[in-house]
Amino acid sequence: MSAAARPLSTATDPADLGAVEARQMMVRRQLSAAELAQACIRRVEAVDHAVNALVARDFDAVLKDAKVADEALARGDVLGPLHGLPFGVKDMIDVKGLPTTFGSELFAKNIAAKDDAIVAAMRAAGAIPLGKTNNPEWSAGGNTRNRVYGVTANPHDVTRSCAGSSGGSAVALACGYAPLTTGSDTGGSLRNPAAFCGTVGFRPSPGVVPGDTRSIGLIPMSTSGPMARSVTDAGLMLSILARADRKDPYTTVINGRTPWDAQSFAALPRRDLSSLKVAITEDYGFAPVEGLVRDHFRKAVKALLPLFGRADEATPDCAHADRIFSVLRGVLFVSTHGKRVDEFPDLVGPNVTENVREGRSFSGEDVATALTQQGAYYQRWQAFFEDWDVLISPAVCISPRDWHELYPTEIDGKPTLSYYHWLAMAYASTIAGHPSITIPCGFDSNGMPFGLQIVGKRHDDLGVLAVAAELEAVIAGIPDLVPHGPDLAALKAAPRLSEADGFLSL
Repeated sequence: MSAAARPLSTATDPADLGAVEARQMMVRRQLSAAELAQACIRRVEAVDHAVNALVARDFDAVLKDAKVADEALARGDVLGPLHGLPFGVKDMIDVKGLPTTFGSELFAKNIAAKDDAIVAAMRAAGAIPLGKTNNPEWSAGGNTRNRVYGVTANPHDVTRSCAGSSGGSAVALACGYAPLTTGSDTGGSLRNPAAFCGTVGFRPSPGVVPGDTRSIGLIPMSTSGPMARSVTDAGLMLSILARADRKDPYTTVINGRTPWDAQSFAALPRRDLSSLKVAITEDYGFAPVEGLVRDHFRKAVKALLPLFGRADEATPDCAHADRIFSVLRGVLFVSTHGKRVDEFPDLVGPNVTENVREGRSFSGEDVATALTQQGAYYQRWQAFFEDWDVLISPAVCISPRDWHELYPTEIDGKPTLSYYHWLAMAYASTIAGHPSITIPCGFDSNGMPFGLQIVGKRHDDLGVLAVAAELEAVIAGIPDLVPHGPDLAALKAAPRLSEADGFLSL
């Protein structure tokens, strides 16, 4: 049984504790922040050579912060909700004093002068940054590889991809580096690596987790969100990330408050699964899903079907999904990276270059059409969810493949349309702006983790988390579906990933 499914106080190593459990033990004086930090550092030092997930770190600063946390506890200070908890930070946002490279050779020597707003919020709640987690160059792509830090491998099989773009964050969680990590998601960058690594990744509704770095403010394709080893821990982290901040144009702030109660995410309500109307889809009617993924999904659905009040095969009408996503993604990449591609073509990788090229191939009329199609797409999704409470699907189109493959060029013998086409199971809901979560659900026929995706009504983030928590508890009791962590002994004994052929190449 994985750490995510364990009852309280059964973990033999503090590094395997969940966030809620570790926090409770600290309050009860059964665990110190220093002990937890030391355990997490030991885990990194024992296995990161095999997976390359935590690519920048200052463990002296971590231990210093842990000591300060323990002193606050000894004084009886009011403690933050995340007091003393280490967390990993995706290398797309700043931690003061650590590199922020974005996985780009152009920023290989960039040192952050201040904390990103998300990191500042986590620190204010008592959490301690453990270090930076790896991601593809500018988070472009579903394989965590770049020419600054190299590749990050799947901890369940180090010859395979951990997906991306929040791949380092998912691997860090799976290996027990920290109970919480940050991630971001455009076409599945939270959800895909969570699925590949057997962890939890939650993409919230646009604006729930505010950010001030959108290159195009009013296209809500990208958002940050929590990653954890359990839904409850993800909810706890979301309660801190869901802030009232007008810098994000999609974050509604009225009289200093948001319409959603952030504290409710930290104490998820029970949800009666037998009251739910559940739609089930293998492919949203358009995604190129691999046969073995379909097979495992059917197996999972068969086991879960009796839990629901009503469950049928159904999907929203996703007409033009591939075109909408490719055009809007292209616009975002041209706006952010076009100048870099022009000025430094040799220092920009193939995924970013291709997205800029594709973006520039679209006319103004193409963009107008895509925006209009997205509006109709959104309306169809709202009509669909008048009849259904949640939609359940596989999280990713494929099982993890060899990490040397930058992206799948074919799925079951059929060519893919682009380097991101295999992310279609995730961007189906991105286009409509609905909250979505991936939770572990057993292992496919390749022996690799399988992620179950749960999509809810727009702005029903609390409902999605509550349903996911109920399903997570049920899955933990089904032998054929129960998740478990990677083989740590095998990782400790594995050769250094940096010595593998192709480690730094794209």
